[in-house]
Amino acid sequence: MAAAQAPAPLRAQPSPSGEVTSTPVDTDRGSRVGQARKNNVYIVQLDEKPVTAYDGSIKGLQATKPKKGQKIDPNSPAVVNYMAHLASKHDAAIQGVGGAKKLYSYGYVYNGFAAELTDAQVAKLSQAKGVLAVSKDEVRSMDTSSTPNFLGLAGSGGFWNTTGAKGEGVIIGMVDSGIWPESLSFTDRTGTNGNASKDGKLDYQQIPGWNGKCTPGDQFSGTDCNQKLIGARYYNAGWGGNAGVAAAFPFEYNSPRDWGGHGTHTASTAGGNSGVPVTGPAAPFGTISGMAPRARIAAYKVCWAVEPEGGCFSSDSVAAIDQAVADGVDVINFSISGSTTNFRDPVEIAFLFAADAGVFVAASAGNSGPTASTVAHPGPWLTTVAAGTHNRTAVGSVTLGNGTTYNGISLAATAAGPAGFIDASAAALPGASTASAGLCFSASWNGGTPVLDPAKVSGKVVLCDRGTNDRVNKSLAVKEAGGIGMVLVNVAPGSSLNADYHSVPTVHVDDTARPSLKAYAATTGATATVAKGTFDFSAPAPFTASFSSRGPLLAGGGSLLKPDLIAPGNDILAAVAPPGNSGRSFDLYSGTSMSSPHVAGLAALFKQLKPTWSPMAIKSALMTTGTDVLDGPNTNPLVIFRQGAGHVKPIAATDPGLVFDSGYADWLGFLCGTQLPASFCTSSGIPVLNPSDMNVASIALGALPGVQTVTRRVTNVSNTTATYNASLTGMAGFTVAVNPATFTIAPGQTKSFTTTFTRTTAAPLLTYAGGQLTLSDGTHNVRIPIVARPVAMGAPTEASGSYNVTFGYDGAFTATARGLVPAAKQPGSVATNGAVDFTVTLPAGMTHVRFSTFDSDVSQASDLDMEVYYGGNLVGSSGGATAQEEVSFRNPPAGTYTVRVIGFAVPSGAANFNLYSWQLGAAATGNMTVTAPSTATTGQAGTINIATSGLTPGTKYMGSVAYSGTSNLPNPTIIRVDP
Repeated sequence: MAAAQAPAPLRAQPSPSGEVTSTPVDTDRGSRVGQARKNNVYIVQLDEKPVTAYDGSIKGLQATKPKKGQKIDPNSPAVVNYMAHLASKHDAAIQGVGGAKKLYSYGYVYNGFAAELTDAQVAKLSQAKGVLAVSKDEVRSMDTSSTPNFLGLAGSGGFWNTTGAKGEGVIIGMVDSGIWPESLSFTDRTGTNGNASKDGKLDYQQIPGWNGKCTPGDQFSGTDCNQKLIGARYYNAGWGGNAGVAAAFPFEYNSPRDWGGHGTHTASTAGGNSGVPVTGPAAPFGTISGMAPRARIAAYKVCWAVEPEGGCFSSDSVAAIDQAVADGVDVINFSISGSTTNFRDPVEIAFLFAADAGVFVAASAGNSGPTASTVAHPGPWLTTVAAGTHNRTAVGSVTLGNGTTYNGISLAATAAGPAGFIDASAAALPGASTASAGLCFSASWNGGTPVLDPAKVSGKVVLCDRGTNDRVNKSLAVKEAGGIGMVLVNVAPGSSLNADYHSVPTVHVDDTARPSLKAYAATTGATATVAKGTFDFSAPAPFTASFSSRGPLLAGGGSLLKPDLIAPGNDILAAVAPPGNSGRSFDLYSGTSMSSPHVAGLAALFKQLKPTWSPMAIKSALMTTGTDVLDGPNTNPLVIFRQGAGHVKPIAATDPGLVFDSGYADWLGFLCGTQLPASFCTSSGIPVLNPSDMNVASIALGALPGVQTVTRRVTNVSNTTATYNASLTGMAGFTVAVNPATFTIAPGQTKSFTTTFTRTTAAPLLTYAGGQLTLSDGTHNVRIPIVARPVAMGAPTEASGSYNVTFGYDGAFTATARGLVPAAKQPGSVATNGAVDFTVTLPAGMTHVRFSTFDSDVSQASDLDMEVYYGGNLVGSSGGATAQEEVSFRNPPAGTYTVRVIGFAVPSGAANFNLYSWQLGAAATGNMTVTAPSTATTGQAGTINIATSGLTPGTKYMGSVAYSGTSNLPNPTIIRVDP
């Protein structure tokens, strides 16, 4: 720590204020723990509209925006000419920074390009005219036999029979890991399932509105497509093209063919054929069906392998989404992780314009539960899906030699034992750690080195802890060491129990059994018997799957509810690719990856049944008619943050009564109210929309200062005029007024209403309340969830001058200046893969400390990162794509801190920079004056006026404004001034 030059560490993690992604831990058969792959690719968004939104405002270029209900024709002269115009702008932007290798030109739903850029080029492009955003390419992870019955689709009274809709004429685009075309889920030659033409010719390219194709590649030809699988493409430029994939994953297919099975599984869930006979170990399940068995499938491969460090680069995903809309898909499923904080993420923006073109988008909520505020895909224009359980379970048990039986989940085809019983942590090979043995790492998971000792394991049933490696990898380790059975035990409360096909008979049991199991396994002569698994279709359901990510949403300060809804995602049986699944053609997967295609398939049914409904109308219908999970009262905000509006109920959604619709103008207003620069919105004439006023079928108030009124508008999609009355459940501690509380609305008519929330003293500050608002006409019950978090005052976290606040209480109010203090500036120099340490000593009583580097202060445009250590522990980090890094601490302990600046990418030699640090105490320094209202009135706004004097030009200052007058006021607002 004391050395002037420190060894270069691994890439720093994102800053606390930026997006934080968690490594998947065996919740979705995900990648093993490891550092994510990176490239030097950036996605650049330009300010002209893409094809789906272009209105003809440029002289000589005709409008390309499709009319409602129509698709774009990528071969039309208007689209071809406009795409050429956009591509020329892309090339000009690249040439303006000295030229670069362009990987993709996007234009159908995202105007921009992906290119390999140096840090200097990134810095220059970020300031270039016409550039909206420059985003570092990110690699992201890939986040049914009985579910058609469970969801009410099958059977004589089910959705398919009563509505006649099975997805006929609808195209589902699967942006995923490819597809296994030989699967019976995608054949067009299965009798009544078949989509084949009567003359047997492959004429799928003549399907109305379809412009896609079947791209050949490794073990994949144009004839692998058919009347069911009508298109398949692949995208790998983010990985370095075919050569990059071959180097990273030599077993992969450089083609649309799926290796790992994830894409095949999601595609067969969304739109696989009905009545497909299951083979292999899963044969006892009988047959499976997709949600929309008559829909056509188009596969877009962007995810590569499920082995270590695989995943899906956003540059490839945007290219696939762009092309899918041009090809003519009606629905997109995206079972891939995404941003938790950024509405303007390139993938999210591509989906915005896809939705504007009439394409329904379903996306997985993420697999980082049960931790709060982990939900991904924040855009209100797409449907974010959480994962729940369903009523089929595979019951199993283990009986110990002392007569005790523990029940769990098991797909064991045969029993194992009675046999010796051993705790894996007591069976480590010499040199192997107890921890890795307890987790039952196979040799393949441990760099080729086994961890379990065959001399201790052979012929025995082995107790293995859950965590880190895939669940099925643990039973493989047991088998490799000669074990005959496994008891897989959870190590923490709230974790799911999962049915998997294991290498040895296995039962998965809850954490409550762990202490007793470990204690008994340590006794002399311990034995155990793993019973054969049996099926049970009467399990209470749905519960939220423990791995399912949940709110409150980080993006927008919690003023939008995500996830939107919940669907089955635990132990879902579907088709898979044999190479990545031990030769199996069907397997059980768990994850929000599995819940999302359920909703994509349902959307395909509604696209056929309700062709005039917008994607947001379909989303609203599924939300307002949802049912509750069994986790607890639906007025509990924790339950709402898990289920969103509820569990999908397709039959009820066919007649929702009212829908909450929205479109392009709403979404731009929402972006202006959250993340678009105010100057852009003002110059573009876009009205700023408070995010809580986004017209979705939910209400979220992340910071309610006493009183807040939100507006919603509803459209009557029924055939009769109806009178609706509003009612409310929950929202303890609030008075809630709906205006009008009763209204009459005609078919096709749209009306607005407001809901005013007023906090009473019974509602604790900084604690969410939950409830449900229902609009009922006696036939339809249109229900939307509500979450609200009251605050004593709403104030910005940082400002550079005067600002407004909103009060949530009545009484005295005081705003007090702290500082301003000048930054201490320490020079440094660092090269690529180098690092330099600075020692900073903090006295007691500091209220805010910040360490920063600035792009404008570096000798050459570089990518620098920062880590901060205290007491030898990493306590803060910042790892953005440029040299602009920042780590802050509020009320830090006194002592010595080490600030490490890392040269992640310096174009040439070393980059000279300055480290700025501010140490702010509680006292005013006389150079900043604060004036503010002396009293606070609930619901009223007040201005905090900031005046400075005596500042030295060229010096960077920091101070804060502290608040008093009541308890639970916000943290001081930081004031940063550069005179």
